[in-house]
Amino acid sequence: MGNKKFKKKKKVAKKETKKHNRIEKELEKEKKNQNCELKMLLLGTGDSGKSTFIKQMQILYCDGFNRKDYTLYSSVIKLNCVGYIKTLLKACDSLGYSLSKQKSRDRETFLNLIKESPHSYTNEIAKYVPSLWEDSSMKKCFQDRKLFQIPGSADYFLDKFEEIKEEDYKPNQKDILICRIPTTGLKELNLKINGLVWKMEESLSVFDNIVNNDYFKKKNLVILFNKVDRFEKSLENSPIKETFPDFNGLNNYEEGKDFFKNKFIEIVKKRNKRSIYPFFTCGIETNDMKNVFEEIQKKINKKDNPLGN
Repeated sequence: MGNKKFKKKKKVAKKETKKHNRIEKELEKEKKNQNCELKMLLLGTGDSGKSTFIKQMQILYCDGFNRKDYTLYSSVIKLNCVGYIKTLLKACDSLGYSLSKQKSRDRETFLNLIKESPHSYTNEIAKYVPSLWEDSSMKKCFQDRKLFQIPGSADYFLDKFEEIKEEDYKPNQKDILICRIPTTGLKELNLKINGLVWKMEESLSVFDNIVNNDYFKKKNLVILFNKVDRFEKSLENSPIKETFPDFNGLNNYEEGKDFFKNKFIEIVKKRNKRSIYPFFTCGIETNDMKNVFEEIQKKINKKDNPLGN
């Protein structure tokens, strides 16, 4: 009887030892895998293109978007368009833009429908979106968008809303890249590869707080100056010197980008002990982002691995 119990205990102990050894091997393997990983933390202000960067990596290295993604973005784009019209109507009131008589009636009906179904999208609400957007006052109001908060891409979607409102609408790749879903918390993607607040001032402030923080002050940096297309267009109506009196160059793209590049680099403390790599990007251009990411990879794969920290 005692011998039987002893054999049973021995068998259990052997099984536990095997299990323990297997777990140890898995932990060791995971440790080796982590040693080969390079962790990149992507940070930026609101509407700076963080999610667009992740989407581009998904297109380039993770087989793009699936059916669930298309369904999600279709719903988000439709709701966003309703939200854009609501924002523009409110801005028209604040900035003194008057809609035509017919559009004013449409405005009242639209806002009443929104009250009845807040945060919802219905066909009844949708039919007023193109009608209101075509009003000249709404277009003029959008041109003054620096005075209120609305994505610069709102006109892209509103211009094609007749297509978007269809039940079988499927967003194309550009639609998904431009679509704005506010980022909250952390978003992770694993790759297997070889207001009246001047937003630039806000970006400089956030950048200062991050790069000179104790946690990051010894880390090397890749700075993405994103949305260069929008920056170049904004120079037509917003001279740099009006907001940055220390700018003494010509109000053009080349001199402007050099000024802001130096402005950001000057913020970084202990610059001589850190590698800083600036890139100028257009987040919705897949080839552009591919070239930038390949350049980052080259720097990672160098023997001295300048971005390994």
